[in-house]
Amino acid sequence: MSKRKPAFTIAKPVAYKGIGIHTGEVVEMQILPAKPGHGIRFRRRDLPGTPEVPASYQKVVDTSRSTILGDGPVRIHTVEHVLAAVRAFGIDNLIIELSNIEPPVGDGSSLPFVEMFHQAGKVQQDEEIVIRSLDKPIVFQQGDVSLIAVPYSGFKVSYTLSYPGIPPLEAQFYSAEINQEIFISEIAPCRTFALYREIAYLMDQGLIRGGSLSNANVILGEAILTNGGLRFPNEMARHKVLDLIGDLTLLGYPLEAHIISIRSGHATHVELARLIGDFND
Repeated sequence: MSKRKPAFTIAKPVAYKGIGIHTGEVVEMQILPAKPGHGIRFRRRDLPGTPEVPASYQKVVDTSRSTILGDGPVRIHTVEHVLAAVRAFGIDNLIIELSNIEPPVGDGSSLPFVEMFHQAGKVQQDEEIVIRSLDKPIVFQQGDVSLIAVPYSGFKVSYTLSYPGIPPLEAQFYSAEINQEIFISEIAPCRTFALYREIAYLMDQGLIRGGSLSNANVILGEAILTNGGLRFPNEMARHKVLDLIGDLTLLGYPLEAHIISIRSGHATHVELARLIGDFND
């Protein structure tokens, strides 16, 4: 028998302004309440007609450095950090309105969005949401990447990060039952990271124009360059869990499963979402 929960939206609109990590431009972001059945949608208020793009794995058009949604010519970049907070707070119907192509990066974590949801509050709606579960494992493997979703009463993520030859990233692990409290205290503060050798390439591609040591951990040899030091010894593995939560929010419904991941990233997260989506359709 399927589990159900009441649907929620936010109690009031709230706004946040900051720099986009890839464009380097100032972005104004608002989160707005939405009616039952609306789901999570991104709105580009800077474009004619204020087009909206559903937060759905079926709308993913690129995963090279972040998760990018698209519908026709409309693009929304780097959706994973805000979507992770959406799922942690149990919000089902919401409009995320942007004045540019991507949400503000803040400090490279989900903390700015956690603060937005704290300010907004949430209200129960006259709708029930089905919580999907699994009755058998779902496995995705690609090279040295493995993702396994197994039946579980709750939502748990276990992540192994392994970049051989890069000392700070050779072996990190994090595992937790994901709920709002754990997300806020142990996952949301964890910032994005990049290898120093990748930065020039990304800049040549017109990316990370808003990147700095204020919103990313940069790995150079055995050193980790960052403002204020690491927030956790395994901060990078925890950030990968943050990304995974955000990417699986693209399923469009709460999921009960234990996700076991080795070396996964945005592309493989979305492939797992497709497999789970096909299983539940």
